[in-house]
Amino acid sequence: MRDWLDWHTAYDEAGSPLSRRLEIVQGHIRSWLREQQDRPVRVVSACAGQGRDLLEVLATEPSAPSVRARLVELDPRSVDIARQAAHAAGLPGVEVMCADAGWIEAYIGAIPADLVLMCGVFGNISDDDIHRTVDCLPQLCSPGATVVWTRSRRAPDITPAIRRWLTEAGFTERAFDAPSDALVAVGVHRFAGQPVAAAAGQRMFEFIV
Repeated sequence: MRDWLDWHTAYDEAGSPLSRRLEIVQGHIRSWLREQQDRPVRVVSACAGQGRDLLEVLATEPSAPSVRARLVELDPRSVDIARQAAHAAGLPGVEVMCADAGWIEAYIGAIPADLVLMCGVFGNISDDDIHRTVDCLPQLCSPGATVVWTRSRRAPDITPAIRRWLTEAGFTERAFDAPSDALVAVGVHRFAGQPVAAAAGQRMFEFIV
C-alpha cells in the first residue's frame, strides 16, 4: 500500500509533476474564487489529502470568510494536517472530514456545492469508476457549479474520454491544461445541466492504489 503521507512530500519538490499540478489547480481555484465577488459559496473536495490546493489559496484571499468547505480524506494523518492548516489560517468555515470520499453520503450536508474538487482522484481509480464518478457529479453540483479535476496523460491517455464523459453528463469545458513540462492534466468544467438529488448509499469510486 502506498504511504500517502510520504507521497505528499513531492509537492515541495521544485519542478515535480505534483508541484506543477498544484500550481495549476491553485491558479484555477483562485480565479474562480475571485469571480464569486464575495458571495457565499460551498466547496467540496474529494480525497483532499492535506488540503493544500484549497487551503493555501483561502489563506491568502480576502473573500475566504464567505467560503464554506468540506474536505473529505480517509488518511487520518493527512486529516490532522489539513485541520491544523485550516485552524492556523483562520478558516472556521472549513470542515475536514475523515471518511471514504468514494461514497456520496460523505458529502451530504455540504452539497449542492458551487466548486467541486476532484484532484488526485482519477489517477487512482479504475476507468469504469472514473466514468461512474463523472455520472454522479450532478449529485454534488449546484446549478452552474465548477468542477476541477486532474489526471496524468501517461499512456494510455484517458483524458479525452474523461472530457467526453463530462460533456455527456451536462458539463461544458472552461479550461484544459496539458503543460509541456509535465504529463499532468487539469480540467475545469462548468455544470450546465440540472442538479440531481444525492443518493445515499451510492458508491462513486474505490481506490485501487
